[in-house]
Amino acid sequence: MADIAALAEVVQNHNIFVLSDEVYEHLVFDDIQPQTLLKHPLLRERTFVVGSFGKLLHATGWKIGYCVAAPALMAEFRKVHQFNVFSVHTPTQYAIADYLADASHYENLGRFFQQKRDFLLAGLRDSRFRVYVPQGTYFIVLDYSAISSAPENEFVRELVIKHRLATIPLAAFYHDGFSQQCVRVCFAKQQETLQQAVELLCAV
Repeated sequence: MADIAALAEVVQNHNIFVLSDEVYEHLVFDDIQPQTLLKHPLLRERTFVVGSFGKLLHATGWKIGYCVAAPALMAEFRKVHQFNVFSVHTPTQYAIADYLADASHYENLGRFFQQKRDFLLAGLRDSRFRVYVPQGTYFIVLDYSAISSAPENEFVRELVIKHRLATIPLAAFYHDGFSQQCVRVCFAKQQETLQQAVELLCAV
């Protein structure tokens, strides 16, 4: 909440609009309550909140999302949006609306993925990786600096060739390929796959 209050103070004194990525609102762990800028009286008048049904419904390939903002902001948003993307076909929109009418379909999503996260965390205690514990999403970041000094792109290739492990270098998310000697692992997998991943990672 302190971060939100600090953001509000900055926004209040400047002509700033906020774009808030809240696609993981239901993927939070350890009984943490998700925060939205729309609940803040000042920020909700200056914020565009982006959400994702793809994340919520385990269908990230569908690329179906939404944007929420104050009416005046949405009027301007629509002027730009119509020239940037095509709309989702009508049957899918009705299907999603019908599915979301029953909150039991998604209200336990955080607990579901926390079990997978906790399984992976427990399994990696004996590995040589330094593990960053996520409080949300379905990725874990592993620091391999105690294992290798290789840049991330080289290290991930080595993991594939020598250990049959596919990971994502964090450098892929930087325009200049900045390497922190960290890789990202996805735990949105079947239990058997996670067990195999633990065994392979502990062997590195």
